[in-house]
Amino acid sequence: MNLVQIPRISSITKEEFLEQYVKKQQPVVIENAIQDWPAYQKWNLDYIAEIAGDKEVPLYDDRPVDYKEKFNEPHTKMLMCDYIQLLKSKPTKFRIFLYNLIKEVPQLQKDFKYPDLGLKILKGLPMLFFGGSNSSVFMHFDIDLSNILHFHFHGKKRCVIFPPDQTKYLYKIPHSLIAREDIDFDNPDYEKWPALKLAQGYVTELNHGEMLYMPEGYWHYMKYLTPGFSMSLRSIPKSFKNLSKAIYNLFIMRNYDNLMRNLQGEKWMKAKLDKAIVNTHKANNIMV
Repeated sequence: MNLVQIPRISSITKEEFLEQYVKKQQPVVIENAIQDWPAYQKWNLDYIAEIAGDKEVPLYDDRPVDYKEKFNEPHTKMLMCDYIQLLKSKPTKFRIFLYNLIKEVPQLQKDFKYPDLGLKILKGLPMLFFGGSNSSVFMHFDIDLSNILHFHFHGKKRCVIFPPDQTKYLYKIPHSLIAREDIDFDNPDYEKWPALKLAQGYVTELNHGEMLYMPEGYWHYMKYLTPGFSMSLRSIPKSFKNLSKAIYNLFIMRNYDNLMRNLQGEKWMKAKLDKAIVNTHKANNIMV
């Protein structure tokens, strides 16, 4: 794919971060953003198993979205200690997605700080994500179009991201936050998905302790190259246009989609998948 490496810096001031990246809505990796956090030394899979092993956690795999499932409904549940043992023992598709473990285990709050980078962080929503070797998160954007600070721990993770202006190339499914889930973003089939050849995005591999800044509404596909986990902190959109879209997504789009799933079921889901292709090829004058 047409991907360039996300710029990397070792550190940055608040003023530089706002001017060079937030204002311009450009992604960046800050390599030494959290070396003063206790989490930098402490947070690994064994530590999480020790401190939160008795918590039951929601798990997701890579099966396509089903009309019978509610928004972000987990596919199964498991004790954290058993899940981490699974991660360490063999590859698995099961992931923890958008989980507020800090709420469940408040002492984890002592291990990290909210960065002073000029963004108003939503302090009640530090979300954690876990995955095993070669597990991946489908291409999507966040429903609230937030600015995201994404910190990775334990191992390595590949991140492919696209700005919002690349949406017309990504086969977005209508009334949703995702691209078609049958697209392999590691090795796309351009004969089947020709518009992807036109998309221009970014890529990086995050290591332990590194932070990726993803601007408002960026698409992202995440693949765990080794077992590991990440934490995202978020700040509401600064752009009024994006804030308006976020409100629409949260209170209208999501509810409308759930209503249509209930009314039409599989017919609604198939119609959306077909429309993703029609809309994308029409927008790019592609005849197939």
